[in-house]
Amino acid sequence: MIDTLETWHRLMRDRDVTGLDDLLADDAVFHSPVVHTPQEGKAITRQYLAAAFHVLGNDQFEYLREIVDGNNAVLEFRTELDGIVINGVDMIQWDEEGRIRDFKVMVRPLKAVNKLHEKMAAMLEALKSAG
Repeated sequence: MIDTLETWHRLMRDRDVTGLDDLLADDAVFHSPVVHTPQEGKAITRQYLAAAFHVLGNDQFEYLREIVDGNNAVLEFRTELDGIVINGVDMIQWDEEGRIRDFKVMVRPLKAVNKLHEKMAAMLEALKSAG
């Protein structure tokens, strides 16, 4: 069984995109703060999380607190992009094997959401072009 949160923190810290393959369930769903519909499936969830590693995973990124209840966790984070402070939460649910089934990101304030949308769109396009 996977220690989901320990693995997640390591992958985020190391920006280890390849480690997502083992951590995500095949039926994983990603809920973006800027895309209306849930993104369903391991491949698209991996793509969004990989982009987030690159966009959000800078030197200022830090998790501020973590609330865990069974197979659910809420991790509050803070980072800065282009001088804009971003405050948000990752809401993570995993299965009995420790694989992430549902990943929801919520972000505030509005100008942080707009900046994140701009940066994530560019990163997703770059990742798509690369491969």
